Amino acid sequence: MIDYAKITVTAGSGGRGKVGWRQDKFVRKGGPDGGNGGDGGSVYLTVDKNLNTLKNFQFQKKFTADSGQMGGKNRRTGRNAVDLEIKVPPGTVVKMEGSDPSIDLIGTGQKILVAQGGHGGRGNWAFRSPTLTTPKFADPGEAGETKTLALELKLLADIGLIGLPNAGKSTLLSVLTKATPKIADYPFTTLEPNLGVFRSGMTRCDLVIADIPGLIEGASRGKGLGIEFLRHAERCRVLVHLLDATSKTIKADYQQVRNELGQYSPKLLEKPEIIILNKIDLLPVGKIPRFPKALAISAATHKNLDQFKRALAKIL
Repeated sequence: MIDYAKITVTAGSGGRGKVGWRQDKFVRKGGPDGGNGGDGGSVYLTVDKNLNTLKNFQFQKKFTADSGQMGGKNRRTGRNAVDLEIKVPPGTVVKMEGSDPSIDLIGTGQKILVAQGGHGGRGNWAFRSPTLTTPKFADPGEAGETKTLALELKLLADIGLIGLPNAGKSTLLSVLTKATPKIADYPFTTLEPNLGVFRSGMTRCDLVIADIPGLIEGASRGKGLGIEFLRHAERCRVLVHLLDATSKTIKADYQQVRNELGQYSPKLLEKPEIIILNKIDLLPVGKIPRFPKALAISAATHKNLDQFKRALAKIL
């Protein structure tokens, strides 16, 4: 997943003013009639709900809007350039070079100006005066702004699946949604977040679920894959913490992931959480370990899955 990009945007320059003279038949000393140049195109970022990565910026790093048209004869103003709109996915955070506050683009259709187009230059008609009846000069158009932008995507999801590698997050995502993540019996099968849409009559709406790649000890300091994707957990309304019921260190596993969340951002520990003991189909009958407030399920066999769906509906 491409969830970070650095791009340069340049707005269009304003069109040059025209140095022109009226040359109508039978009109002596027609005087100046050069028109003003048109304005250059501005650059906007627009949220497009159909996008979910920043892959469009993987190879194209520079974006330039068109310049305004030069002024014409008979005091005609040059045509303004069309503004350039760059589409980004919902959840994009924009940081402008030299500007402290970042801008959150969340709502579909949200649009922000990132580079202002230059104004068109004045033609020689605009400079005429009683003491300057034949101005032989005009303004050049203003240059458009150039900005360097850092784009960081934080997925917008209702539910985030977290847990250690191989806890069964991808399997659970695949049975709750139509997503088809890679599933295997070894750690770090998932190398990037996967999204799926959970359709349930109990919630009366579609819910987006994000499978966030396995977190290991030290993820918040850059170990493993966690630091790359912990940012996506910030957007989730609810975190579903999957624990491997066959693990001998369930409590330590739970605390390890919680520690990494807290070190990355203490706010993540304040989010509503559902604790799931997964893979109970691999345990002997009646040997399900006890864990406070945990719901025991098997994503593979769908055991207690309806109970889990009801818990999701209730908390959301």
